[in-house]
Amino acid sequence: MRAVERVCSILNLVQESVDGVTLNAVAKTTQLPKSSAFRYLWTLENHRYVERDTDSGLFRLGLGFVGMQSRHLEVLRERARPWLERLRDEYDETTNLGILDGNAVIYLDIVESRRTVRLSVSNGHRDPIHSTALGKAIAAHLPEGRVREMLTQAGMPGVTPNTITTPDAYLDELGKVREDGYAVDNAENEPDGRCVAVPILGTRLPAAISLSAPASRFAPEDVAKVAKSLQEIADQIAAPEERPESR
Repeated sequence: MRAVERVCSILNLVQESVDGVTLNAVAKTTQLPKSSAFRYLWTLENHRYVERDTDSGLFRLGLGFVGMQSRHLEVLRERARPWLERLRDEYDETTNLGILDGNAVIYLDIVESRRTVRLSVSNGHRDPIHSTALGKAIAAHLPEGRVREMLTQAGMPGVTPNTITTPDAYLDELGKVREDGYAVDNAENEPDGRCVAVPILGTRLPAAISLSAPASRFAPEDVAKVAKSLQEIADQIAAPEERPESR
């Protein structure tokens, strides 16, 4: 029972911290020697309940809890659905809601374009983070050490000739994503596709929304306009007091 109490104390401490906690703080809270506290943290990290930023050494709540938050995911999907439908109707292209799951992006919801030729996958489909706009949008707001770890574990295969295949180039791309406020997949995951995505900030879930279309219908000069629409919608999803008017 004492061990369970210590695990609960550690998780409570990590959950309440925004920036992360130090090993010393965990040792003090649990009244354990640093070596023992580290073993607890190492075990939690091994099971993905805690993650350590390799740059700062701080411990944060890990992604292992995402799969346990099915109700939170359903609430997020319910919030996003009407906005994704409105965006689909505005541009007549497919819109998506994705979340980070392990080292990949999983699609929580998809509102398909009504056009015969469209870019679309099925709910639950998994895509790499390095070749997708959704993956870039989410990864841009994760610690660099965690991103490098994911890329090492998942690999960076060249899905298309345009796919970024080295960690340094990918991290440079994430810097641009943070600067622009949105991510773009220029035929990096589908040879003839283009996709733009923005993160949903202000929630505890690593999520993003996107619009995808054949490159022949989605010109590069239209990306910024679509990204602005996505950013406005992401803000509404994070603060769901308003709902889009029905049409």
